[in-house]
Amino acid sequence: MTKPSAHTAPRTHRFLALLWPALALLACAALWTTAVLRANAEHRRAEDQAFKEADAYAEAYEQYVTRSIAQMDQITMQLKHSWEHTHKRALLEDMRRDGMFTDSAFIAVSVIGRDGRLASSSGFKVDADLSTAAFFRQHRDNNSSALRIAMPPPELGMLRGAVLFTRRLDTLDDEFDGVLLMAVDAAYFTSFVSAPTLGAHSLLALVGSESNLRIEQDSSGAVRLDARSSLLPANAERWPVAHGVQLVDAKPGQTGFGDGRARVLGWRRATAYPVVALVALSHEAALVGAGAYWRDSRTYTSIATVVLLLSAGVASMLSLRAATRARERDEVARAYRTATESGNDGFYMVAPLRDRKGQIIDFRIVDCNERGAFFYGMTREHLVGSLVSRFERGLASAELIATYRQAMATGFHAEDRRMPDAAGGDGQLNIRWGHRRLVRVGDGLAVTLQDISERKEHEVQLARLANEDSLTGLPNRHWFLHFVPTALAHAEAHGQGVALLFIDLDEFKQVNDSHGHAVGDRLLKAAATRLLSQLRPSDRVARFGGDEFIVLLSPFDTDEQVGMVAQRIIQAFNKPFQIDQEQHAIGASVGISVFPRDGKDAATLIRHSDIAMYAGKNEGKGQYRFFDPAQSNQLKTRARLRQRLLEAIDQRQFVLHYQPRVDTRSGELLSMEALLRWEHPQLGMIRPDEFIPLAESSGLIVPIGAIVIDQACAQLAAWAQAGVRVAPVSINVSPKQFLRGGVRRELAEALGRHGVAPQLLEVEITESAMMGDQEEILAELAAIRALGVKLHVDDFGTGYSSLSQLQRMKMDVLKVDRSFTAELGRSKEGTVFFQAIVSMAHALGMEVVAEGVENAEQLALLRTLGCNEVQGYLVARPMPAEAMAALLTQRFLFDEKLAA
Repeated sequence: MTKPSAHTAPRTHRFLALLWPALALLACAALWTTAVLRANAEHRRAEDQAFKEADAYAEAYEQYVTRSIAQMDQITMQLKHSWEHTHKRALLEDMRRDGMFTDSAFIAVSVIGRDGRLASSSGFKVDADLSTAAFFRQHRDNNSSALRIAMPPPELGMLRGAVLFTRRLDTLDDEFDGVLLMAVDAAYFTSFVSAPTLGAHSLLALVGSESNLRIEQDSSGAVRLDARSSLLPANAERWPVAHGVQLVDAKPGQTGFGDGRARVLGWRRATAYPVVALVALSHEAALVGAGAYWRDSRTYTSIATVVLLLSAGVASMLSLRAATRARERDEVARAYRTATESGNDGFYMVAPLRDRKGQIIDFRIVDCNERGAFFYGMTREHLVGSLVSRFERGLASAELIATYRQAMATGFHAEDRRMPDAAGGDGQLNIRWGHRRLVRVGDGLAVTLQDISERKEHEVQLARLANEDSLTGLPNRHWFLHFVPTALAHAEAHGQGVALLFIDLDEFKQVNDSHGHAVGDRLLKAAATRLLSQLRPSDRVARFGGDEFIVLLSPFDTDEQVGMVAQRIIQAFNKPFQIDQEQHAIGASVGISVFPRDGKDAATLIRHSDIAMYAGKNEGKGQYRFFDPAQSNQLKTRARLRQRLLEAIDQRQFVLHYQPRVDTRSGELLSMEALLRWEHPQLGMIRPDEFIPLAESSGLIVPIGAIVIDQACAQLAAWAQAGVRVAPVSINVSPKQFLRGGVRRELAEALGRHGVAPQLLEVEITESAMMGDQEEILAELAAIRALGVKLHVDDFGTGYSSLSQLQRMKMDVLKVDRSFTAELGRSKEGTVFFQAIVSMAHALGMEVVAEGVENAEQLALLRTLGCNEVQGYLVARPMPAEAMAALLTQRFLFDEKLAA
């Protein structure tokens, strides 16, 4: 047997002495590589998180600014309406006494007259002439009532520190009448979040995309309003896209911040107003954690490097390869734990457990730091040696072991994971969300577990702000529009029905206007609660905007089932709401569209349900309607007719026809009624019943009524100039035109413009026009009568006039509706009723005109009943002005058979 050479053992020892230092150097390289990779990943994670937070803050800030400006928009619209209809100098002071503008944010609310002088104010006094101020000139020179947002001009230096909201004021004939000015503390728009929330060196700003608006607030809470001291880049208000996030380098000037700091800048341009919301987070502050992590990693890795080299030296000198390998593993583990013990992250060393085939079936924790043991609610001594499957059981355990296997195969893995509710054994987890990083080291894994629970909760809070309506707590439009596509895809995949209900609150605006926004807000919250009570847990409801809600019903079987839900909602809203010990009655109108019958995407379904809702409202509030394509066609036809009606007003396409009114006995022409006709250049003559209802509902009857007054006066002047014997002309004034006020002014201007005597003009007013404020109506009637113009009650019997009301109104003529004339000769009751009307009118000193007289029998009865005048086809049909001139010359219109 050959003996080993004497040099065998020394050679072996020299080999081991060289081998272990080499292995130690490789291990050090691996540690440093891991540390660098982790530091780089932490740097990227911190930067990505800063980008997400900047974008989320910018979106939330834009929504806050839009809601705030919308409040100012609504307040100024209400003030504009109140001023234009009252011109009461003490209006603003009265409103302030009533509780408006008491918030400290309202610095001043004023009305600037057309001469540039202060006409009314609540909050400040100024004697300067503001007619040269930029905002005043812009409103005066542009016929637009849109809200303008800007910083105070030099003429209003006392309002420095405020944002000006201005709106044009118009006279009743749409002429410039001054400017409504509201000054709001600029800090009101930067109070979105406190400075500590955004972090050190952060910046919150609001800039105007079409004005000089620029408000900034830095982390110290200081608000900057002067562009010269601005920290924002010079082109901050001119972003190429509506929203985004970018890193702005530390280069002061056109593209950098004024203080030379690098920031992550997120911006959102408001869709409803010309403003841009900006949030800038300090890039340096965002990377503080990553820098600290890198410093700690260098320290721990340096310690581990020293330990590895020392361990390799000791092992190469004192032990054989097997003993040295075991001792080195212990030293590495001990050094790793020592290096990580003081950190905030949990560190674990795990070793795989294999079956006979070499497949990994579980992992054992061979070492950890105290922080890592704390996460599992245990001490290090109890946790070391335990199996991973013991602590995360069930599906979570299988997923975790699969992740560990993947890290063993690839060498690295990182993930965010929601931790199970409870640990195995007797432990209770002290971490809700963890960021786990796994690095393969030899035949084991080095695992780092970082507690990110606070960051995840912050992300959830930001998501809630973006997707929840702050008033009602319901999901908002943004959430709903993102949810519907998923719901439709799920319903299509499972063959389920989806119905979309568009709900509009009836009469809510009246409650909001008469009782204030505070009551309106409480009413909306109560309405949301009541609406939820009528739905199933699987149904989804969102506040779509204003007083509109939208419901997604899924699943459902038939239209009848959806109709029952809609009817249940309507019945629930028929019950009054109790707000501040006062009951408020509102209702609900519901429009329904069904997927996929009425549309295959969210936008189409919402549009069609909205159309169905409005179709139901046009037929009467408080009901539901399913979408019908004919409804869309009707709305389009109505929109086209309205557009043509606007063109007709602009191009004066209206003409007047005239129907004579004669003495009942002699047939002498005493007056004539002017009847409106629309002569369209392509469609020809359009009947009044085709466009008057739309003109009434859309408010266009007001300018049309002014045209009728002007044309009637112009025709009277033309007849007189032609030498025709002129008789008075009566014109119809619609209820909207009369209740709006200004009829007396329009009459006086038209009479003066055409040189017509007031006695030649008569005004016919329906009973429904006299159902408003009695004092205002009496004042308007008295003003018209003072001109010398006679007043008629038109279509008497179809409204709600009472004897006392007619007595107070002091009308001159009472025109009985044609429906009562038609009953003459048909029934005894019809004759008796007409006799009662004549007697009542004569007792009040009023003359009586019978409308719709069509035959001689009716004329004979009217003579017997003492009716003064008649009008109808028996006398003459409505005719153009040229034909009417001949009858004016003829004077007596009864032939021998009709003459008394």
